[in-house]
Amino acid sequence: RCWPGIRWNWCGTRTASPFSRWDGHTTKPHPTTGKEVPDERAQVESYTYKNPRPAKWPKADYIVGNPPYIGGKDIRSVMGEGYAEALWSTHKDVAKSVDFVMYWWDMAADLVRTGKSRRFGFITTNSLPQTFSRRVVEKHLAAKQPLSIRFAIPDHPWVDAADGADVRVAMTVGGPGREQGTLCRVVADEKAAKGAGRDVALNESKGSIHANLRIGVDITATLPLEANDYICSPGVKLHGSGFIVTPEEAKKLGLGKTKGLKKHIRPYLNGRDLTGTSRGVMVIDLFGLTVEQVRENFPKVHQWVVERVKPQREAQAGRTKDADQYARDWWLFGKPRPVLREALSRLSRYIATVETAKHRVFVFLDQSILPDNMLVNIALDDAFHLGVLSSGAHVKWALAKGGNLEDRPRYNKTQCFDPFPFPDCSEKQKARISELSEQLDKHRKDRQAEHPDLTLTGMYNVLEKLRAGDELTEKDHGIHDKGLVATLKSIHDDLDAAVFEAYGWPKGLDDEEILERLVVLNHERAEEERKGNILWLRPEYQEAKAKKEIQEEMDVGVAPEAKKAAKRPWPKALPEQVEAVRAVLAEQSGPVTTNEIAKAFKGARKARVEEVLETLAALGRVRKPAIDLFGL
Repeated sequence: RCWPGIRWNWCGTRTASPFSRWDGHTTKPHPTTGKEVPDERAQVESYTYKNPRPAKWPKADYIVGNPPYIGGKDIRSVMGEGYAEALWSTHKDVAKSVDFVMYWWDMAADLVRTGKSRRFGFITTNSLPQTFSRRVVEKHLAAKQPLSIRFAIPDHPWVDAADGADVRVAMTVGGPGREQGTLCRVVADEKAAKGAGRDVALNESKGSIHANLRIGVDITATLPLEANDYICSPGVKLHGSGFIVTPEEAKKLGLGKTKGLKKHIRPYLNGRDLTGTSRGVMVIDLFGLTVEQVRENFPKVHQWVVERVKPQREAQAGRTKDADQYARDWWLFGKPRPVLREALSRLSRYIATVETAKHRVFVFLDQSILPDNMLVNIALDDAFHLGVLSSGAHVKWALAKGGNLEDRPRYNKTQCFDPFPFPDCSEKQKARISELSEQLDKHRKDRQAEHPDLTLTGMYNVLEKLRAGDELTEKDHGIHDKGLVATLKSIHDDLDAAVFEAYGWPKGLDDEEILERLVVLNHERAEEERKGNILWLRPEYQEAKAKKEIQEEMDVGVAPEAKKAAKRPWPKALPEQVEAVRAVLAEQSGPVTTNEIAKAFKGARKARVEEVLETLAALGRVRKPAIDLFGL
């Protein structure tokens, strides 16, 4: 018997009551200023769901499906606010950020591993190996009654002949127990004429398939390192395009004439600015100011934000707690990233990369530049660190750890940066890597300064063709000449060799051998850190942050019996980790910090404990403060 895996009554019987709300998009001219403002007459029907519950699937031996491709961030807007809230309330052990298809995957996996069905197979978005979706998979692979992935294609082209839609998908088959599987990877992808399909060649291998849909070394089994704490964060999240201004508009607002304004109107970069053609825009950054201070000191800026940001924020109020907060603090960014600001405050430059990009490129940015939320920023100004991050060793690590958005790799802080072990090498080796890194950064910036139409994406497209031995087109030859791409390749080759030497590796290692050595080194470093030997990347800053954190815990106070208590072993599997943390929480008489919980265990990392707490919070078992804790 075979039943489809798709049931649209996901939250049970639709018992809903409608109410009206503003649609969030329709505007009308303001009667006085003429500016476009929200139109309160634009009302749409919305629903609340009473007593939502998961749908019961019919009994089936096999579950096969192709669930709807809706991204986690789009569930609310596509399915409706009421449906989204009902979905999340009935599946509290699944992170809200995962794509819609993962709810199907989670339910099917539970049925198969517990023996209620024999197998399941889904075509899903290719975000399945990414961090949040991967946690759904990890939960079932690590369970006492485990699931195994019997077949997988992580990244396959999908072309709809009817409308020409061109996306990337993942295909997975799950079975009960711990069994090996067949992993197929696309090695050739020849695009045919629109509507005529594609010729795809696959490379097949067998072995234990991990949650990131890889065979071989389990790169998901790494631990975050204290050495990398406190210095990596995404950029600011505006929640209001009205903050963005051109240099000409900034001058009209008083930049260059009004005292103190230079600190609050700054250059601003997003991902496309960095890897493509920069817009050359600036951003109004009023962090640290009250609305009264803005109005008194910068009245033109105050009026600009009142007219272009405040109406949008107020129109969104009432939808979520965050939206209410944004409406109250309408002159400030939604996510101003105070932790990142502190980390950058004493540096003249820092390292940045685009979270989702075709090529994994790291660059130095001037400290005056405010980075967008889609940039991952590392508060290090030493060229040695830029060189290691730009090396082939780290790029291969990031590609394996970070997952993909369609065909664009993602750089996830917790997966790619936090557990990455930098080489512990001699000063001579550090100096060589630094020298090459400075050459790399200068070469790219000099080429772009001389040719404003030259982009990093263009240069690295041609570089990849040179490495593959592919024939260059006429356009490629133009980029090659402007960017001196052969010279760029030479610098990268020398940098890779210098980083290999710093790790003490022999030449000629393949990708799997590189990843295996990095995973082993990660475990060795984690063990050294448990003994108190931490190889800080920026000791003077990180040690001070760590001491401050410890002092804050002491100020809060920990019960004497808790200090004396013997540390418990930290479980390896997620389900046991959740139970262990719940047990510690049950013993507490009041609020506790993440660090206090982590210190109750031997070998527990703060970042991992925080992930477990996030899971418990989603289940409604613990409460957390409504503040931005990213990077703390």
